[in-house]
Amino acid sequence: MRSIGYLVFVLFATLVGCRTPYEPEVPATELRILVVEGYLDTEGLRSELKLSRTAPLGATSTFIPEARAKVILKSVGGQVFPLSEIGLGTYVFERNIDEKQNYILEIELSSGERYVSEQMQPIVTPEIIDAGFKRDEEGVEVFVSTQGNANADDFLWTFEETWIYRPRIRSPYIYVSELRDVRDRKEAEQNSLCFKTEPSPGILLETSSRFRDQVVFQKTITEIPVGNERIMERYSILVSQKGLASKDVPFWEILKKNTEDIGSIFSPLPSLIGGNIKSLDAAKNPVIGQVSLGVIRQKRVYINYVEVSPWNYLDPKFNDCAIGEEAVLRSDYQVIFGNGAVVPARPFMVGTTIVGYYPSSKRCTDCTLYASKTKPSFWKD
Repeated sequence: MRSIGYLVFVLFATLVGCRTPYEPEVPATELRILVVEGYLDTEGLRSELKLSRTAPLGATSTFIPEARAKVILKSVGGQVFPLSEIGLGTYVFERNIDEKQNYILEIELSSGERYVSEQMQPIVTPEIIDAGFKRDEEGVEVFVSTQGNANADDFLWTFEETWIYRPRIRSPYIYVSELRDVRDRKEAEQNSLCFKTEPSPGILLETSSRFRDQVVFQKTITEIPVGNERIMERYSILVSQKGLASKDVPFWEILKKNTEDIGSIFSPLPSLIGGNIKSLDAAKNPVIGQVSLGVIRQKRVYINYVEVSPWNYLDPKFNDCAIGEEAVLRSDYQVIFGNGAVVPARPFMVGTTIVGYYPSSKRCTDCTLYASKTKPSFWKD
């Protein structure tokens, strides 16, 4: 999911997105509001809390992490569970705690500012009954089904997508400047198989009591249009289902409305988003954010190209990719292949001897320019 800080930035941008340009004289410090976001799992699943600051209008980065904070989850019974910072502004929680107790989150920034959450009772999220996909003429729809109950009526879904990413042209060869020669790529040098990962871009909410027996049947999680790169070969999506306390729902509804209603002057302002975090200092430093506790249920779905074929993947940015018609001979290797922008793609043979290579561009043959070649630990072939 996009960070709340980014969404707040979009809201500020919306306010000045009129036909007549308007640049309000707002001090940067006024916009550096602390943003707290996270859903902490109570059964030991690794989960994260993010601390950041809202960015001023015109900033080149919309994520300003709040690092070196002291963050602890404390039960009303006195147990203390510290969160560890694993990256700038990202704090990890990986504990199995008692869902029958209530908890508060305490935050102390490196500046000394202190914040605390409202008292939270963990939500035991129901299991995901089913997760799968449907193919139609428009593409693929990924869905989940679940059933709410008296203690978990409202749901928030997030997801993470991962897929195999291939270059338009695959080249098993590499030019080595030190040798002034071309050789086969070693396994560690391969650049034709990569994996691309992206988090969910929006907010998915549902109230189960709107349906008969509180059964949410085949809730659409995401849609993949025909020809999209995500199913060029093999695709995986990890769906996370999170139960929400009823008092937390308005926060997410306002945030969802603002992200989907960009341009409306009737949208709630960022200052009205609020959340369940407050300042403990006399200055009452502004803060926006929502922290929840509960059991996160997950399902992973894989989709193979053959299951949705014909798919006809085509990326317009590679339309001009081709293998050169004129081979590069050994005497010209350094001149043509030396700077790495052009690479050997296919061998040019005389009889059984390779005397040169037909060239192509690096951007058409190297998947590492667009994704990671590190295979995810969860990936199943």
